[in-house]
Amino acid sequence: MTRCPTARRASPGWLCAVLLLLCALPARAAPSATEAYATALEQLASGSFTVKAQAVETLAASGEPAALPLLKALLEGDLYTRKADRRLVLATAADGGYALRDATTGDPVGHAGRREVSKIGINNRLRGQIRALLATLQLGHPDPAVRTAAVRELFGSVDAAAAALLTARRGAEPSGRVRDAIAIALALHDLDAGDPATRRAAATRLAGALEPAARNRLASVAANDGDALVRDAAGRSLRESERRAGFYAGLETLFFGVSLGSVLVLAAIGLAITFGVMGVINMAHGELIMLGAYTTYVVQLLLPNHLDVSLFVAIPAAFVVSGLFGIAIERGVIRFLYGRPLETLLATFGVSLVLQQLVRTLFSPLNRSVASPSWMSGSVEINSVLSLTLNRAWIILFCLLVFAALFATLRHTRLGLQMRAVTQNRAMARAMGVRSARVDALTFGLGSGIAGIAGVALSQLTNVGPNLGQAYIIDSFMVVVFGGVGNLWGMLVGGLSLGVANKLLEPWAGAVLAKILLLVAIILFIQKRPRGLFPQKGRAAEA
Repeated sequence: MTRCPTARRASPGWLCAVLLLLCALPARAAPSATEAYATALEQLASGSFTVKAQAVETLAASGEPAALPLLKALLEGDLYTRKADRRLVLATAADGGYALRDATTGDPVGHAGRREVSKIGINNRLRGQIRALLATLQLGHPDPAVRTAAVRELFGSVDAAAAALLTARRGAEPSGRVRDAIAIALALHDLDAGDPATRRAAATRLAGALEPAARNRLASVAANDGDALVRDAAGRSLRESERRAGFYAGLETLFFGVSLGSVLVLAAIGLAITFGVMGVINMAHGELIMLGAYTTYVVQLLLPNHLDVSLFVAIPAAFVVSGLFGIAIERGVIRFLYGRPLETLLATFGVSLVLQQLVRTLFSPLNRSVASPSWMSGSVEINSVLSLTLNRAWIILFCLLVFAALFATLRHTRLGLQMRAVTQNRAMARAMGVRSARVDALTFGLGSGIAGIAGVALSQLTNVGPNLGQAYIIDSFMVVVFGGVGNLWGMLVGGLSLGVANKLLEPWAGAVLAKILLLVAIILFIQKRPRGLFPQKGRAAEA
């Protein structure tokens, strides 16, 4: 039988066409990942929460970069559809309506009124599902803090699939903190197991865990589990966790006490000079602190785009401003009242009222807010119980630097030598050629300038207002008298001690009663040691 040459040449072409058709059929039958992602976006606007749940699962599994921010927007209630074209948008309240951005690209797509968009609603079950999916997606984030937060989101909601994922992730996780969080999440998952031995082992693994979710779960198991051995294991683990939590809570209280003591030292260190060295009861000391705080506020107004460096400009500026005011007060008022402490008290009280009215006239009676630089913002989380705020940590360091600078000034400069000479024996110092009037002015200016520096530190902890200094003047006198009049080391020890004692008393006595108890304790202490912890020899001590 003879074959047709034409048919022989055509047959391979037919075979190729059939093969191509067969290869194309599966591709048409199964939608692409892009098509599935687009379909899931459309399903988010469905009225069925079941359909929305399926869409959320598809979005999370798509691997699209836009899926993570889109799910976050859905969880936070910022995902809408524009009624005109059913477009999925991210809406932010603006000008009585919403500023819209495309949900997938993030590009602005105009403005819409409140009735022109429809919010995509979710229920509690869907909300929990989204949180778990977001946590799972963030387990691959390069930042360990983000991965830790993602694992914490899973506490109490780990299912079998998430447990398998966490188990696999734990072996490859480089961060110890993330591994610890994964261990807690898996132990919490095992506490729901049906096998008592598994629950008992999980409870034992949670011994010493500081996470609130772990401690709450242990408390529930210790009270309600049906197996006595499991209850005992949970109780032992809970006691160990509470012991560790109490230890770290005590460290945090100590940190806040030291930070409060540092503020008291900064506020009192200038007063220790004017009161201890010169014997002047300066009731305007708080207003000199206030002037330093307002100087910080003005510097930030002049440098609005350089907040991170404005504080370094404000420190010397506050020292100069408050120091000049102090010299003016000493030359204009104090020098006529030496040897009459009660009259200096009344005179400087009048000066304090004048300074308060001055800032009210210039800046209004309203409080002013001073922004903290970025390097002083936030906190360092040691664990879930202990967190150290950066602004207070910097103030502790700042206090020690100011103290060291002042100590070096008094010990290693000509002014410091003359100040100590006048303190110990004014007549002999004058006989040796020391110009005591000049030393008095510079001493008062130095103490006032340091008060201004204290105002810079206080501006980072509280609002700046005309009455700022009034809150610290009594505490400053308490620190100076308790530590020892005119003694810098006594003032440092006394300020830190009073700060720690105040924070230890506050939890059970309250802020006001704690101050009263400290005041009573200092009065009783002074009855036994009238010169304070570290008595200073010289004119102030003998008066």
